[in-house]
Amino acid sequence: MNINRFSLFIVPSLLCGHANVMHAQAEKGEQKKNVLFLIMDDMRTELNCYGAKYMKTPNMDALASQGVMFENAYCNVPVSGASRASLFSGLRPGQTRFWDVNAEIDREAPGTVTLPQYFRENGYVTISNSKVIHGKNDAKERSWTEVWMPEGKSETWRDYLGDENLSVEKQRGGPEPFECLDVADNAYFDGKTADKTMEDLRRLKKSGQPFFLAVGILKPHLPFNAPKKYWDLYDPKQIRVPETFDFNREGFPDMAFHAYNEIRYYKNIPAKSDIPKEEALKLIRGYRACVSYADAQVGKIMAELKKLGLDKNTVVVLLGDHGWSLGDHNQWCKHSNFNIVNNAPLIIKVPDNQKKGAEPKVVEFVDVYPTLCEAVGLPVPHHTEGESMMKLMTGEDKSWKDCAIIKWHSGVTYFDRDYGYTQWNDKAGNFQGHMLFLYRNDHLETKNVADAPENKEIVAQLQKEILARRGKDFMKQVPKADKPERKGTQAHKRK
Repeated sequence: MNINRFSLFIVPSLLCGHANVMHAQAEKGEQKKNVLFLIMDDMRTELNCYGAKYMKTPNMDALASQGVMFENAYCNVPVSGASRASLFSGLRPGQTRFWDVNAEIDREAPGTVTLPQYFRENGYVTISNSKVIHGKNDAKERSWTEVWMPEGKSETWRDYLGDENLSVEKQRGGPEPFECLDVADNAYFDGKTADKTMEDLRRLKKSGQPFFLAVGILKPHLPFNAPKKYWDLYDPKQIRVPETFDFNREGFPDMAFHAYNEIRYYKNIPAKSDIPKEEALKLIRGYRACVSYADAQVGKIMAELKKLGLDKNTVVVLLGDHGWSLGDHNQWCKHSNFNIVNNAPLIIKVPDNQKKGAEPKVVEFVDVYPTLCEAVGLPVPHHTEGESMMKLMTGEDKSWKDCAIIKWHSGVTYFDRDYGYTQWNDKAGNFQGHMLFLYRNDHLETKNVADAPENKEIVAQLQKEILARRGKDFMKQVPKADKPERKGTQAHKRK
């Protein structure tokens, strides 16, 4: 296997903070539960288990049947850097905190105990494989005992194998937005990551140490590179563009849309105009191939977990860091307040938990931190802003919030199962525009009814909900990020 040696940060096991809890567990003879944390990049809820029956995702489907699959889970900010900073800090995004891809916990929420750090301080080995926390060095040494990144042919994070793409991967408009080669799974980064993770599981089994093992699966992030056998799962003749591909923007604020610059880096993608239908169909097929490729890596890891008997004492989490547009609303990528961009897969399997299958209530990624603490028997740190979902997972909840608040730049959105409402304000908090969707008759979000007289009371109530739930530090100013280096440099290898 072409796997580089992981870098190791070894310190004595830290039992500060909650040593009494761990001591009590030891006295009772209880074995600490492990955590296997699988985080997928740009994965929307287009999975077989979420109702997309044309998708080939047997391994995530199996996990969904064994654990609790949250049908309405939302990231708190739809871009990898900020979504992961919020998720792993347990903090909501604010007016300037966790703004975009360059978000960092250390700079924007200094002193915050991260999720892996908290487990490390309570006696766990914490391992980060591939892209987990987005910033290359963000909270790194205090969070992880081991950090590892895959290596390949590319000089950037784009992970090409073909010579033609490799020769132009640093040139805007040079490389293809996808690659289909007849290669083994571990020729690409995610296959290498699966191999490394299985090695870790075997090593951890022998050591007997409790672990928090976080695994970053890069696909289906652009470019859509996957072995040919996964492309072959999807007949191009059966692929269609989304219903909202030819979208009428009348009645929508301009702020609701963006130029999807991320995908415009690639060959055959127009610099400014819409992506043609023919090219869109290729991209959709490539995205689906990458989802199935990612699913196969999940399958290998889960099979090894079971083979070693670790599944009996390991909490498994699988989530996509945010959703993605594949031509929906004539948009691509993330970076918006539409549902398709913010709703993402979330599956949690807790050993011996009786409840299994779909959970329809709305949850947020900020809820993951406290949930994992409760799942393994740790007190929930006071700084976290979410709620433990264990009450939903055990079926004992009577008063779950059943809503989510997400933020993308100047827009803040309230989601529940009935409404999606976004309000855009300037930096001083002054109203700029809004949009409202009534999901009972518009689940695809095609008609903005925010200004309809009959919805005036609904809008007023949802505005109050946003103010009440957006977070106590929402207006707090944080330091700006330094200007990032140009694309293709070392700084962008972890996009």
